[in-house]
Amino acid sequence: MKVAFSTLGCKVNSYETAALEMMFTAEGFRVVDAKDPADVYVINTCTVTNTADAKSRKAIRRAVRQNPEAVVAVIGCYSQLESETVAAIAGVDIIMGTSERAKLLANVKRFLRERTPLNDVKDFAALSSFDPLHVTRFSDNTRAFLKIQDGCNQYCSFCIIPYARGPVRSRPLNDVLKEAKALIAEGYQEIVLSGIHTGGYGTDLEGTSFADLLNAVSSLDGLTRLRISSVEINQLTDEILDLIATRKVFARHLHVPVQSGSDSVLKRMRRRYTIDAFAARLTAVRKRIPDVAITTDVIVGFPGETDDEFAETKATLERLAFAELHVFPYSKRSGTKAAAATDHVHGTVKSWRAGELASLSERLAKRFIASLADDVHQVLFERCNGASCEGHTSHYLRVHVASNQNLENTVHPVKLTTIDYPQSLADFVER
Repeated sequence: MKVAFSTLGCKVNSYETAALEMMFTAEGFRVVDAKDPADVYVINTCTVTNTADAKSRKAIRRAVRQNPEAVVAVIGCYSQLESETVAAIAGVDIIMGTSERAKLLANVKRFLRERTPLNDVKDFAALSSFDPLHVTRFSDNTRAFLKIQDGCNQYCSFCIIPYARGPVRSRPLNDVLKEAKALIAEGYQEIVLSGIHTGGYGTDLEGTSFADLLNAVSSLDGLTRLRISSVEINQLTDEILDLIATRKVFARHLHVPVQSGSDSVLKRMRRRYTIDAFAARLTAVRKRIPDVAITTDVIVGFPGETDDEFAETKATLERLAFAELHVFPYSKRSGTKAAAATDHVHGTVKSWRAGELASLSERLAKRFIASLADDVHQVLFERCNGASCEGHTSHYLRVHVASNQNLENTVHPVKLTTIDYPQSLADFVER
């Protein structure tokens, strides 16, 4: 039988889809593209914004149209929160949420036998431990993603994810190490530690911290590069900074979401720091790891954001000298505190502000790349086309090199020849 997967949203969803693909393949299913005819369609949904909800519904209806006789299973964040809405879509056969995904295969087999629609969404109140899934192969990635935790306890006013994913639940350290070793044995050069609130790892475990996990994984033999997908500024402890600074396996790149450069906006967002505190910790990071690339997320047009608050944000971002900005116009999500605000910013204003920060991001990125122009960079090549190859450095600089060889999943030293954004040109150097 043929199974097709559609994945919306974040890297954690991609990880979970990869685990399900392996599970179905082991049972004799053949994975095909979501646009192709299939016997089973699995839609792994996202609910981070109202737009994500709409995209999830669109993907579900598209699967039903592809083959009205196929089994259509909907899982993920959107179905966790809106299972009744999903159930009302004609043609949906199985509904699951963001837990016990390993039961999906059994539920598909059950439906094939009984042809009875099934709603198997679980309440988070009954969950206290990490929901285990295992991945040792990623069909679309040279880098391997390793999910270390699920859930979030932050409850920022703009974010629905704690309601869709539940509280922090950390993966047992031995299980993390087992999967990391398996990924290394499969030939993956880089592992990216991922989660919904990655730096929250261990807060629900006795005797195991995020620093303990970083220490253990970075000590594994055969690993070329270890990257942290995202981490909050107040989770970058001195112990963690010492590990990153002293172990070459760690990527010289940290993604640290700031969300706004205005204290008044941060307070309305329910973020747990001030800009002064953020800046002071950023100084500590750079003092310990001088060449680190620090990228960030920024939301523009948050409800009530004034022209002065946006100007403050723009000035703060330039002063903090990030290596790149990931800019998101605020998108309303029903069910969050921010969605109930009465002073939403007009879409035209949000678009203009997003454009301003996109231009700033390009200037900051080029400035940071220029600061590394004389260095030799180790590039993990991710794709080649017969004439050239591209990949990322430890600093997460995207680099393009002329080559007629297939260098995918290999690491080579290069020097930059043309500084540009989002991709720079480079030449190989002798080892």
